[in-house]
Amino acid sequence: MGIKSIYIKNGRLWDGEKFSQSDIYVREGFIKEIGETTLKDADLVFDAKGCIVSPGLVDIHMHMRGVSVLDFGTQAESAAFPHGVTAGVDAGAGLGSHEILEFMALKNVVFSGVAIENNRPNFENLKKRLALYGDKNIGIKVYFDTANAPIQDISPLKEICAFAKDRGLKVMVHCTGCPVPYSEVLDTLSSGDILTHAYNGSENNAANDNFASLKEAKARGVVIDAGMAGGVHTDFKVLKAAIEAGATPDTISTDITSYSAHLRGGDYGMCMCMSIFLHLGLSEEEIFRAVTKNAAKAVGKENEWGSLKVGGVADIAVFDKNGEGFDISDRWGNNIKSDKGYRCLLTISDGQIVYKR
Repeated sequence: MGIKSIYIKNGRLWDGEKFSQSDIYVREGFIKEIGETTLKDADLVFDAKGCIVSPGLVDIHMHMRGVSVLDFGTQAESAAFPHGVTAGVDAGAGLGSHEILEFMALKNVVFSGVAIENNRPNFENLKKRLALYGDKNIGIKVYFDTANAPIQDISPLKEICAFAKDRGLKVMVHCTGCPVPYSEVLDTLSSGDILTHAYNGSENNAANDNFASLKEAKARGVVIDAGMAGGVHTDFKVLKAAIEAGATPDTISTDITSYSAHLRGGDYGMCMCMSIFLHLGLSEEEIFRAVTKNAAKAVGKENEWGSLKVGGVADIAVFDKNGEGFDISDRWGNNIKSDKGYRCLLTISDGQIVYKR
């Protein structure tokens, strides 16, 4: 028999909006009580003293095995549950089907990838991918990067955005190796679209205008996603300057792949990404909002993911700040390290324990 009831006590609880000193009681998959409770008769009692109790995290940029290409995608649950992630988004789906996603324990949706060939989008292949994933597909992922295709100007991105808008889909743009000024890309995106790898250090990047275009786009509803990629698509010098300039991200995601899990800076995943932001000066409230409520809203799941509320599904994660830390370098030669970092102690999905350290 599975565990039917869980009582987490003495924790500093982040409910998606604010921190409070609150206990939480789970029974038969749902949250029954939040606050001061005297309930002790749970199948599992977890003392979270000194820890943060959070909604299960939402990673809006992953690459899952069987959904992204086979030599690139990583096993979804093993990349997620040990880091407190209970919902993930494949950002570049090209394989698999709706059925594969239905059988995953990790809650999920996808962005289908579109190729740019001869400076034009390949919409025929994209339509096939959209049909494969059905209602699991929430948008289109664009590699607007000269390393992926000989892109000449902004016109293919404009075509893709128009195609998406006609179908009620979001656009997520990978923009490392951007062939045009960042301001052109951001001006092309609409409210609800997502710029990922927002703090890369390529020739055309967000720092060129001291983050003015990034701030303006964020103000009108474009989602600014860190898309860390273990330093492959994030320049830590640019990121630090952005935080100091107030050009902070709406969401923090891993862009985890088979090449990054357990390779970049240690046990790479959402905990390390959050730790990097903490080290560089982002507040704990901003960090947890970026990986819960904001992330869920960015993919249209704010009513299902990213918050703790009485009557809601019990997706919960517990974190401490241990002495493991991190030591990681980006592709532009910047190194950051710390002996302080977040560590996931417990992950609960649908009221069942899926990871316990």
